[in-house]
Order: sequence, then C-alpha cells, then structure tokens
Amino acid sequence: MLITALHEAGLATLTHTPSPMKFLNEILGRPKNERPFLLLVVGYPHADAEVPDIQRKSLQSFTSFIED
Repeated sequence: MLITALHEAGLATLTHTPSPMKFLNEILGRPKNERPFLLLVVGYPHADAEVPDIQRKSLQSFTSFIED
C-alpha cells in the first residue's frame, strides 16, 4: 500500500534487496538484533521517464505438457 500511495502522489519507487544487508547495520549504527530486509528508494521521476509496456508471455510460449 505504501508503494501505491507514493505512486499516486507522483513519486517513483525502486525496491532493492541486496544480499547480504549487514553493511546497513554498520553504516547506520544499528544493533545486531535488527535486520534490514528491503531498501525502498523514493523520488520524483525525470520529466522524460517512461514505464515500459511489458506484456506477459502466453502459457504455451514457455511450457510443454506431456500426456500419457
């Protein structure tokens, strides 16, 4: 819901899950019992930014069925 709300507010988002993420605890001075699991980058998109029109592949294009 947060990502949708940010999008509706005109902001662009990028989720990133680097592995391992222990470096964040060191950079941010957080205790070892806290574990980051997601970076959410938020900002205003460039005026010329476009979202690609990605189409789903049909089921038949990547599957094969074996019948007995």
